[in-house]
This record gives sequence, structure tokens and C-alpha cells, in this order.
Amino acid sequence: MKKLIDLSHTIEDGMITYKGVPAPLICDFLTREASKAYYAEGTTFHIGKIEMAANTGTYIDSPFHRYADGKDLSELGLEALADLDGILFHAEPGQTNIGPQLFANADVKGKAVLVHTGWDKHWRTDQYFEDHPHLSESAAAWLKEAGATLVGIDSYNIDGTKTGDRPAHSILLGADIPIVEHMCRLQDVPDSGFKFNAVPVKVKKFGTFPVRAYAVVST
Repeated sequence: MKKLIDLSHTIEDGMITYKGVPAPLICDFLTREASKAYYAEGTTFHIGKIEMAANTGTYIDSPFHRYADGKDLSELGLEALADLDGILFHAEPGQTNIGPQLFANADVKGKAVLVHTGWDKHWRTDQYFEDHPHLSESAAAWLKEAGATLVGIDSYNIDGTKTGDRPAHSILLGADIPIVEHMCRLQDVPDSGFKFNAVPVKVKKFGTFPVRAYAVVST
């Protein structure tokens, strides 16, 4: 028996994910009423339209997001995104700058490392954008050296945003380690023994896109 745990926020019209990034516009391209003109009696279809920035909802960063010569979404192999052995770490409540001590020399080689901060409780509030938990430069460096395959966090950004520095992005994406941000419900995931999946659409020359992130847990 397996249990699937959804770790993604729902994308809704007008929803703000990241301060300064426009909200998605979700509307009809073809309404069911209008489709009646094209199909047989009693047969209707709906075609939706969405206009959004790539950094919307729960999304993944590929190396191209940070580096012009880095792998874009279309160049990420499924082996780096799907059916990954996962390991979960819990940051202390109120901890903002998360150091390598969190990982306590754990074996993360080849694994998706997920950092549970509980910050998703502030999703769609003003607090979500302020003083969020994030990884320190030394924590990102530790994960790189330890061989993590992917790193995810349930927070506003894997880096602090009070300055223009983005060391965690620079270190991890520079090592071809994708990043998943704005996750949720990590408290429902066991610390180990689960599979992690976060696959975006295959877009050329794009660095970031929403994912349906989820964990697979054997029960």
C-alpha cells in the first residue's frame, strides 16, 4: 500500500506567490457556451487560458534560472526530478538562518533533501514575505559537498532576501542541484523512507516553472 502526499500549493487567479511578481490571470479561452458552435448537439468543451510568471505557486528552479549557460527545464533529466529517495529535516521554530548543523552529517548523497520550517502556515498572508526561514551559505555548501540531488523548502525563498545576495541559489544551481520553493504540508511526510517527485513541463530556455510536488510513502 502506498500513500501520496501533495506538497504543492493550489494556483488561483490573483494569487501572489512572490512580492513584485504579478499574480496569475486565469480565464476562459473557449467557454462551454461558445463551444456549442463547433460541436454536435449536447457536446461542449472548455479551454482555459492562464497568464502567469514562472515563479508562481510551488515551483522548481533549474540552473538556467541563475546561470545563462545552465541547464534549462527541458534539459533536466527525470532522474533528477522523479522517484527520488527523500529525506526530511525539521528546522527549529523561529530559526531564520538555517546552518549545516541541521543536517548533522546525515547521508544525503543522491537524495532529495526537504527542509521543513512550517512557514507555509503564513501562505497568502503578509507575514509570508517577511523574515522567512532560509538556508545559510554554509548549509548550501554542505549539501553540495554531501551530494544532494535536489533541495526543497516550505518557505518564501531558499535564500534570505534582505540583500541582493543569493548564495544558496548560486551554490546549488551551480552544481546542477534543482531547488523547489514554496512547498507545503511537509509535516505530513516521514523523516525518511519516502519517494519525492517534482516534475515541471519541458520548456526550452526557461529556468523556473510550477510543479505538482508530492511524496510517496509506503504504508
